[in-house]
Amino acid sequence: MASIPLPPSLASTDRTEAERRRAEIVQKIQEQTGIDDAMIDALVEGFYERVRKDALIGPIFNERISDWGPHLAQMKLFWSSVTLMSGVYHGRPMPKHTPLPIDAQHFDRWLALFQATALELCPLPAAQVFIEKSRRIAESLELGVANANGVMLDVGERYVRKDRQGAAD
Repeated sequence: MASIPLPPSLASTDRTEAERRRAEIVQKIQEQTGIDDAMIDALVEGFYERVRKDALIGPIFNERISDWGPHLAQMKLFWSSVTLMSGVYHGRPMPKHTPLPIDAQHFDRWLALFQATALELCPLPAAQVFIEKSRRIAESLELGVANANGVMLDVGERYVRKDRQGAAD
């Protein structure tokens, strides 16, 4: 069944209403948590400073990112979209992560560093939002990486790369 296009005046009204509602939601989130662009900037900068120095996940990032400026800018847009529903991030994270040599241990380390950074740099209501979102993101990416490697995870199961399975047992 073909959809019937809205007349331009209605489409414009719908778009204006959606933008107004988004602005209200963002304002409410900011009032409840204190999350704003400055906090996102500080969190992203602080987190990736730790990542670059980390013995487990640092090499994975450092081998792939030579110019950190554009990556950090993208991550700030990503976290703005995730926490403030700003809609400023337009990337596709899954295809960037699926070919990486990562598994549960890497996601756990990523989460530990992210959580420590959020708790250190953000007020508790904001840190809780960042941490909850990061857990969901890590779980989704881990499922995607497992699936890309031909592994279907059951509920609660974690992904361990085949080249590490003997070491994980």
